[in-house]
Amino acid sequence: MNLIIRAKNLGKKYRIGARRAAFMTLRGSLTETVAAPFRALRSGGQTEKDRTIWALADVSFDIQPTEVVGIVGRNGAGKSTLLKILSRITEPTTGRVDLYGKTGSLLEVGTGFHPELTGRENTFLNGAILGMKRAEIARKFDEIVAFSEIEKFIDTPVKFYSSGMYVRLAFSVAAHLEPEILIIDEVLSVGDMAFQQKCLQKVGQMREQTKAVILVSHSMISVRAICSRVMLLSEGRLAADGKPDAVIPLYEKLMHERSREARDEVSHGMGQIQIKAVKLLDADGVDRQAFEIGEKVTVMIEYDAVEPVKDVIAYAAIRRPDDFICVGTSTKLERVTLPPLEGPGAIAIEIPELLVIPGHYVMDVVFYDHNYEYRSYFLGRKRVSFEVSSEIPSLDAMYGVFYQKQHWRLVGHEKIDSEDPPST
Repeated sequence: MNLIIRAKNLGKKYRIGARRAAFMTLRGSLTETVAAPFRALRSGGQTEKDRTIWALADVSFDIQPTEVVGIVGRNGAGKSTLLKILSRITEPTTGRVDLYGKTGSLLEVGTGFHPELTGRENTFLNGAILGMKRAEIARKFDEIVAFSEIEKFIDTPVKFYSSGMYVRLAFSVAAHLEPEILIIDEVLSVGDMAFQQKCLQKVGQMREQTKAVILVSHSMISVRAICSRVMLLSEGRLAADGKPDAVIPLYEKLMHERSREARDEVSHGMGQIQIKAVKLLDADGVDRQAFEIGEKVTVMIEYDAVEPVKDVIAYAAIRRPDDFICVGTSTKLERVTLPPLEGPGAIAIEIPELLVIPGHYVMDVVFYDHNYEYRSYFLGRKRVSFEVSSEIPSLDAMYGVFYQKQHWRLVGHEKIDSEDPPST
């Protein structure tokens, strides 16, 4: 099968703090000559290596038609840099990339849109940028607008659009103008859930129409749903490349290790409540970081209210390493009113059965004041990581987020014999 993308030894080097002028005047040249020694002194003896960073290093891969490739990795791993090289926005420092097809890119909300032009005008402008003829854009215009669901605002200047409206129209243009290669950065998270689902379905249709799609996302749900292949970038290098079920666990492990490095950090807190410790206790009161499905777990939150606070809301959530919330609870949700807090104390949350499927997780604990909706009034926050395992060999992410024992029966017959899962 013919390739649609070939990347060979791609590397991209940036100079930290460098400013590149479009042209240099005589005055600018003299200024640069005089200032260079002083910058060298301020650099503290840094070498050229210290002043540069490789965002990508020796990345090679081939992509076939019909493939939907997800690119995952921690922030700063080089994902967006790779997409910019594939989109011809920036040139690689080393290596080369060959694209064998018309390319459409959606790298940020409103890419290629002019704020003073209307949605209608930007549709034609963006289509022209993608290499389409006016007649072809006109033929598909009604379909593009219908998909975006912004018909009432299509003749309104896009500077008045919300970010969600931007991304609806931008994605609709890019997808309906049928590029052979569609490159999408983390922009689909801007739309609402219904539109995100609609976009995923559209990408699935494109996959069936011999189009190649490259998607960067932190949502492993989306990656699992539509990607036939996943590439993991780590510190600018290609760390893994294969089927989603093989690569996504490696990404989650990487994110888990990062969360463990920061497990004692207090973030976004105003400091009135300092969370001294979050302990995960088993049925015997032992503090652990590894559990089996079905175990009883008590979350013990030890805090110190350094000044009197009232109307406090305590919140706790089990998150995956990609920050997806598996389950959350709060004193407000459970209609528990905490008394005014002052000085040291502890709050316990009892989880009768831990039912999340095997994997790496983070227990996220936050204290809010009564204005918690604004999410800027964090009184204190702490996260601790833990792992969940199971003796059920086939239990994995294809069964969702939770495992709960189900009873199967054939209607009109005796109950089907089944083995109970191993007791916990």
